[in-house]
Amino acid sequence: MKRLPFNIQTFAINLSTAGVQLLYAPETTAGTRPSTGFTRIKGIKSTPSLNPSPETLETTTLDELEYKTYIDGLKDIGGALEFTFNLTEELYDAWDDLMTAYETAKTTNKAMWFEILIPGLTNAVFFTGNPSAMGLPETSVSSVLETTNYITPTNAPEWFAKIEEAAE
Repeated sequence: MKRLPFNIQTFAINLSTAGVQLLYAPETTAGTRPSTGFTRIKGIKSTPSLNPSPETLETTTLDELEYKTYIDGLKDIGGALEFTFNLTEELYDAWDDLMTAYETAKTTNKAMWFEILIPGLTNAVFFTGNPSAMGLPETSVSSVLETTNYITPTNAPEWFAKIEEAAE
């Protein structure tokens, strides 16, 4: 049998940011990530990095003669996460719906789950968080009206099988 001069499995399919989605769903059972009922917030322009470098803790002793030594510390995604959107009436209504669902879930000690879905990947990033009410962004002459909305994560982001369903 003749071998091919290359390994077919080594070719990666590079992905685009086109079609990235931000979705949310309140827990139906406290402490359990929902598997259905996610709602998409349209018009997202950028998401924050959820890939921080780990902190390093220095462990160097006086026995070391040339290099410092370290151990891994914690990762810090920096508090409230920034999501940028074009400010539209549709976004205003969608964020208001998110805040209403969040406040309702909070009264029954249930968390709000968020999903960042990337087309072309089998898994998506999920985390629980507390969204902040939308404020009025800065404005200036001859510019697109954009806003930054905030979600404060309450757990570490994790990869799970993406949820295909998204209520519009």
